[in-house]
Amino acid sequence: MQAMTGFYARAVRVVLGAALCAAVLAACGVSPEAKQKNAGGITRIEITSVESPTFGGRVFGAAGAYEKLRGKAFGELNPDDPRNAIITDIRLAPRNLRGNVEYSTDIYILKPIDLAKGNHQLFVEVNNRGNKLFGAFNQSADGNNPTTADDAGAGFLMNQGYTMAWNGWDPSAPAGNDNLNISLPTVKNPDGSSITGPAYEYIVFDNATSLSYPLSYPAVSRETFKAKLTLRSRLNDVPVVVPDAGWEFASDTSIRLLPAGTPFRQSAIYELSYNAKDPVLAGAGFAATRDFVSFLRNDAVDRSNNRNPLAGDIKRVLAFAVSQPGRYLNDFVWLGFNEDLNRRRVFDGVVNWIAAGTGEALNFRFAQPARTERNRQNHLYPEGTFPFAYATLSDPLTGKTDGRNARCSQTNTCPKIMAINSSNEYWVKAGSLIHTDLHGNDLKDPDNVRFYLLSGVEHTVAGAPPNSPGVCQQPRNPTDPNPALRALFVAMDQWVDGIAPPDSRIPKVSDGTAVFISSPGNSTGLLGQVPQSSLGWPTIPGVLYTGLATSRHLFNFGPGFNKGILDINPPLATGSVYPSFVPKVDADGNEVAGIRLPAVAAPVATITGWAHRAAAFGGPDGCEHFGQIIPFKATRAQRDAAADPRLSLAERYAGHAAYVNAVTAAANKLAADRLLLPADVQRYVTNAEASSVLK
Repeated sequence: MQAMTGFYARAVRVVLGAALCAAVLAACGVSPEAKQKNAGGITRIEITSVESPTFGGRVFGAAGAYEKLRGKAFGELNPDDPRNAIITDIRLAPRNLRGNVEYSTDIYILKPIDLAKGNHQLFVEVNNRGNKLFGAFNQSADGNNPTTADDAGAGFLMNQGYTMAWNGWDPSAPAGNDNLNISLPTVKNPDGSSITGPAYEYIVFDNATSLSYPLSYPAVSRETFKAKLTLRSRLNDVPVVVPDAGWEFASDTSIRLLPAGTPFRQSAIYELSYNAKDPVLAGAGFAATRDFVSFLRNDAVDRSNNRNPLAGDIKRVLAFAVSQPGRYLNDFVWLGFNEDLNRRRVFDGVVNWIAAGTGEALNFRFAQPARTERNRQNHLYPEGTFPFAYATLSDPLTGKTDGRNARCSQTNTCPKIMAINSSNEYWVKAGSLIHTDLHGNDLKDPDNVRFYLLSGVEHTVAGAPPNSPGVCQQPRNPTDPNPALRALFVAMDQWVDGIAPPDSRIPKVSDGTAVFISSPGNSTGLLGQVPQSSLGWPTIPGVLYTGLATSRHLFNFGPGFNKGILDINPPLATGSVYPSFVPKVDADGNEVAGIRLPAVAAPVATITGWAHRAAAFGGPDGCEHFGQIIPFKATRAQRDAAADPRLSLAERYAGHAAYVNAVTAAANKLAADRLLLPADVQRYVTNAEASSVLK
């Protein structure tokens, strides 16, 4: 058997140690009674606000009216429990008289007033930087505190009778705005002194007015000669050191340029390396979700005899995540947190939107969970590290053997997972690594995982309005992913019942729909390239194509990395790169693999998941999570005049009715494959009929 290394191996060692201890309790010096007292979990629930009914008393189908509960959950973590021991620095956190580590987390519940009328299923959205992002998916209003009848919108989830719950987990989530926060302890050295270590900040302001930058952790010293600030205009430029006299620590937790009042250069890249102090127990955010969800599902009362508001009702729990919390759920499963403290499964199913194969970098000392890598940003954080796939693989670059399913497979607690990604994840986060081996070969789907590409979609929640380029060169891609997400969510519910889900739809090496990203060619280049000829990208007048795409590097974070400690921060490039690819495109520039929504299957434009920044905002660097829409010309004469190689609308469709028929056929085909719901099919048809295409 090959040796396991990293977090997974560390957890296995702890499990084995705990098992031996349980077998010889007397020898370990711990009585069964003491172990029970130190069990940890949710100790107290405080409901501080009840709004019943909410949504103006609206009635949702058979579920009836809903109510809103807000408050806090208080929890304890036993550092000796193997399910907690994997949390970085937990043994350096302060303990209470029971020997446990305490935390508290904001909680928010929407439930049928009469639970008997609901569907007895819990929908848990893992929040994004403290924010709820379920609105577009739920066909309801955005915002962190939906209240009015209008806020409820069409109420996709409420009409099915779901109870919904949220909890804080992200220690970097800002306060205010009804955000969900978590209170975690600061870890200290055994003698009580501050823990210190290297910290790194990637800094970009897409404005010319910002005068200061807040640090993620306090600086040990305000002396600038003990830190380094660099500046460059574009990603591939050589960073230039900002002189010590050109900036200062405005406080222990912020920097500014000098002379005072000097703004940071718009869209320029600043990078700060400094020595930080006082990290928090960030990895405990995983345990907070585990214990809160398990409490709602399984317990009647808390330790203070406060009643669980969902006691006895929940038969199934489905998780939903958008972007950052999707990466959180990748690690949640990998690190074993889908097993609760009583060895039960936490989430039965996970619908994971736009997380690629990367993690959240939460379980690290001096964690910065708000960071996420894109073509131009945040490449040097420990987000994209092995393992990437769910299958257990041996990494030829590190010698490690691991997989995101490895731990939960040992405990029979793996959830069913739908890993759904936009085109953007393939271009800016090496997303293909989630379903390939470390040599770039297609992997067989694990029994509990299916993979879906939403073709041509950018990394957004609900698209963007047309003709709004923002910081990009072209108008942003407005394609809404939520119709497909709703259908897949229903399919997930059916999958938990034993009905097989739709087959995976992704680009593959085996069918010729994958185009590999070339290696950067040296140890310092961060981006690879996709040749235009290999991709099949048409030369469209006025549209830049550079082919730059994120390469997944192996970085050296230092000897403490496997313990969650970044001794080298920012890390050093090793020169080794994992092979990854992007989806091939057709003659229009639209992707041929994946779930082709009507915007791709019956197109009026080229839509992409990648884009370039405008010159005023650091162009032609990549435009991070945005895509673009490039409309077709209306007539053959117009496209000839523009030298546009793509067929015009008039050459594609024999009039407005033909276009509507094409959209209808595309939508119905997706519905037949369980990738659209009937109501969303009708919306596509209605919108096509109301459009101005060839009218």
